[in-house]
Amino acid sequence: MPPLRAVPSSAGRPCAEQADTDRAEAALVEHYARLVRIGYLVLPPSFGRNRRVLTAHWLAQRSLPRSRSAPPEAALPRPRHAAGAASAERGYAYLRLRVVRSALEAGQPLRRFARPRRVQLPPLLPQVWGLRLFPHSCGAEELALEQSLAEVSGPCRAAHVLRGLEGLADAEVCRVLDAAGVADPPAALLEADALTVSHALLASPEFDPCSLQARPTDLLRRRRRGRAVAAGLGALLVCGTLLLMPGDGLGPGSASAPPYSRNAAAEQALDPAALRRVPAGFWRSSARRDFTAWPTRGDRTDDTRLLGRALATWARPGRAVASSATPGTPVGPPMGPPQLLYAGEVDAAAVVLFHDGLRIVRYAEPRNADPAGGAALDFARVDGADPVTAGALLVQRRKGRIRYLTAPWVRGAAVRDLLAPHGAARPLRRDRHGVTAALTGPAASVGCHSWDTLEVREGTAVRLLTDLGELTPVRLTSGAPSAPHDVSGRSERESWARTACLLPAVRSRGVRSVNSWPYARQPLPEGEGAALWLCTRAETWRGTGSRVLAQFQAPPGLSGGAGAPGAVAALSEDSPDCGVRRPQVLAGVLWKSDGGRWYVLAAGSRQFASLSATGGVRARADGRLLAVRARAGDRARLDGLLADGSRVRALH
Repeated sequence: MPPLRAVPSSAGRPCAEQADTDRAEAALVEHYARLVRIGYLVLPPSFGRNRRVLTAHWLAQRSLPRSRSAPPEAALPRPRHAAGAASAERGYAYLRLRVVRSALEAGQPLRRFARPRRVQLPPLLPQVWGLRLFPHSCGAEELALEQSLAEVSGPCRAAHVLRGLEGLADAEVCRVLDAAGVADPPAALLEADALTVSHALLASPEFDPCSLQARPTDLLRRRRRGRAVAAGLGALLVCGTLLLMPGDGLGPGSASAPPYSRNAAAEQALDPAALRRVPAGFWRSSARRDFTAWPTRGDRTDDTRLLGRALATWARPGRAVASSATPGTPVGPPMGPPQLLYAGEVDAAAVVLFHDGLRIVRYAEPRNADPAGGAALDFARVDGADPVTAGALLVQRRKGRIRYLTAPWVRGAAVRDLLAPHGAARPLRRDRHGVTAALTGPAASVGCHSWDTLEVREGTAVRLLTDLGELTPVRLTSGAPSAPHDVSGRSERESWARTACLLPAVRSRGVRSVNSWPYARQPLPEGEGAALWLCTRAETWRGTGSRVLAQFQAPPGLSGGAGAPGAVAALSEDSPDCGVRRPQVLAGVLWKSDGGRWYVLAAGSRQFASLSATGGVRARADGRLLAVRARAGDRARLDGLLADGSRVRALH
């Protein structure tokens, strides 16, 4: 950050040179939350959210003039509209300037041989012991703004805040920045012009230091420090008593209270001895078959140091921890002692799996290195799991190879390549804890030449599970939305062979299952065979964020081979189409025949009585299939009439 120039004391109160302390106090009370927000936004994000919250409150509280009435000072040239402004407004402008200047000074780097300014050090007051405070988290846009502000200078942040939050004109922003000691205000404005995020986000709860969340600090470290401090105080007290008391120095004992309050429930949640452990045969008699019935497995379930590190990292992950979470999954600490699913060594890592009723949490650390240097923490939402979706968990992903931990009711495991529908499944070995041998993950196949899935056998049922970049593998099914079933038979495997390479479109979205079913078969014009229309729907664990794809699969001879992926005719987000609530689907494509002629092809599910096209192509067809001549580049708007008389637009 460029250094701030020295500002004479007379330039410090450009808008409150005649405002007395009473009016400044009134302005502080009225606009306290806004002043704290300004300080929080201008302070450097490198401070961390907890320190920024406390420092922003400290800056606002010490922005009042120190004397009973502010002495007259050389004022900054006022904007035209401020000539007749009320003294209360001048008082607020004075406080705002004090907050901005102090926040800019706090962001200046400490110099080795220079005496630090008070604002560059953590505030003495306010202080909160045993808790970390931070504003409520919002969405991706607020996170993008936070990252953008972290990459620019302090004067740029101040200019952006004064523009967007305060609504000041550029000339007024320059006046305020100049009074705050900024060496080059126009340069700060030019830098702020490069920020493309919306000014409206500055008013988001993400940046409100007056509406806060509280989380505990590192409880295990606090406990150790508390014991050390208590022991030291006790030793000092005994030594002092022996020195000051007459005679032999013996007197009544005393106990000192810990320097912070303890939260028994939070500490119990981080105690390895309090972890819930399920015996090996419990799942046989359990009324539920989900993750709550999984037994505790692994060869390091009694390693309290490993379990303690995993729980402490879960509660308070450090900056070096690589953390990930599926969409819609909270990443906070456990609310109580979680269930221990697995603790053991897999390849070059020590892995621990927890279940807290809502989430699966995976902790992994290097086996032969410093745990703090390469630990990973992953969260996945699994509420509402059943025996099928609780059939396996990813325990390790390394260099394109993945290993699963299978449920105790899984009787056999194999590997099946989705892109080889006529090939046999390959047996997959499992150890005594249920961890599979490594298999190639789908992402490791360059160019989508293979797609290995996990095939599990539960009694007579055989199910396909695939990795889509998360802790829980995704179940693959076929059949109409009202009755999806496990993939079986030659035709369904051939259909999935041409669908598998489209699965990256739903990767890392918290997907629970993917169902793909053919809803129409259409003869192609000019006698070129028959095409298949499929609807592929990805359901998520959180219920929202589903994605629907309509596929057009031309005959293998016209599409580049038997395993050529289908063409995506339409894609929709959060649509009920192709689901249980609204099973109908309609989509269309612009198709070119071998003879070089173009056609608009459309197909609807069995609920459609007629189809029509408007826009670049106009046509109507009775039934649920439409094929009409078109020109290259034509765009048609499709809709259809259902058997009950309602009109439905095409999937989009």
